[in-house]
Amino acid sequence: MDRRDFLKSALVLAALAPLTRLAGKAGADGDKSSDFARGKQVTRRRFKGTQLTLPLLGYGMMRLPRIKAQRPEIDLAETERLFRAALEAGVNYFDTAYFYHNGLSEKCVAEVLGKFPRDSYYLADKMPVRALRKAEDVERIWNEQLKKCNVEYFDFYLLHNLNRERWEDVKRFKVYEFLKERQKEGRIRKLGFSFHDEPEVLKTIASAHPWDFAQIQLNYLDWTLYRSKEQYEILTERGIPVVIMEPLRGGALAALNDEATRILKAAAPDSSVASWAFRYAASLPNVICVLSGMTRMEHLQDNIRTFTDFKPLDDKERATIEAALAAYRKTGAIPCTACRYCTPCPVGVDIPRIFGLYNHYKVTGNYMQFRMIYDKLTEDERASACIGCGSCLKKCPQKIDIPAELKKIDAELKRPPRRRAMVGTWDAEELA
Repeated sequence: MDRRDFLKSALVLAALAPLTRLAGKAGADGDKSSDFARGKQVTRRRFKGTQLTLPLLGYGMMRLPRIKAQRPEIDLAETERLFRAALEAGVNYFDTAYFYHNGLSEKCVAEVLGKFPRDSYYLADKMPVRALRKAEDVERIWNEQLKKCNVEYFDFYLLHNLNRERWEDVKRFKVYEFLKERQKEGRIRKLGFSFHDEPEVLKTIASAHPWDFAQIQLNYLDWTLYRSKEQYEILTERGIPVVIMEPLRGGALAALNDEATRILKAAAPDSSVASWAFRYAASLPNVICVLSGMTRMEHLQDNIRTFTDFKPLDDKERATIEAALAAYRKTGAIPCTACRYCTPCPVGVDIPRIFGLYNHYKVTGNYMQFRMIYDKLTEDERASACIGCGSCLKKCPQKIDIPAELKKIDAELKRPPRRRAMVGTWDAEELA
């Protein structure tokens, strides 16, 4: 089946997929509604074989508002304002993890979500397999997470960031068996995994156990680049519902270059660039929730508009995305999602920050702004400080050759600047 036929069949199924509105308290299948829900709600999709419904838009807690841009500390007051607005719109699926915000994201669950009734939201957390050194770590971390989040159970729980190597650790430390016991006790409602590797590895993991759901990276750039199409099909063939992460590719698909942006705006002047990427992911019928790390109120409000009375993409709109994608690929941007798994660098290079600055320069053409902020980095933080040790290579979910990219950026910075168009702007305070 080629890409067009696959998406066409997906849209037919999507039209038939049972969509519901937020209604009722937590029942036998764990369906939840928010006491704070008001007015029109985002579209919901029914979890396979149950009465449970999830909002098609979920709240990722990896990129919460910060007190200072380059520090992990969370602005709790602003986060509460965002979470309240989300719950009022029926966005009541919240996804955290052990490493997000240097461990502060889980504490934010207790400090902010804890102010709302527990039966008004779904909470997803993850076992950090890369932090396990011995079998005893599994129970220790599990208990630590319950305490940090101040909850008795998790609605959704995942083995985090599985790949070929970590799958061996899962088996060695009997992680699945431990978590399955917690599920039998009612401490986990739905058990799944998140994944970053090749489809061949996914087949092995997906076939190993009767998983309730899985979380994968999927967007219109990665459909073929990251082989997301194959991953989605593997899970769908096995009847495993899919949660989507990185629908914007770490924000890259919300800030396309001028040519790509013009193409999307010509087709839908009132729609944001980001909305196209969200609709692309959510148009697939086996997708039960699309996560977004909404840092600002305008991000949340725009996403609520996109997911209220959700409309799947049609053939003409898919062709528009293809044209915009072809234009975007000309920028030569690095496919970094700013997940920060590559940090800390042994010598102090700020890899995600450098890639973010460089990609923004490639999209906007604004070299002077790039240099102004880059030159504020310390010597140890700059691309030139990379010693090529390769410690980052095993950690990168995107399989980026980080030392090679840093070397390329350093070489470009050392060349005499040519005349460049001063186009585009960014929030210098946010990047500085």
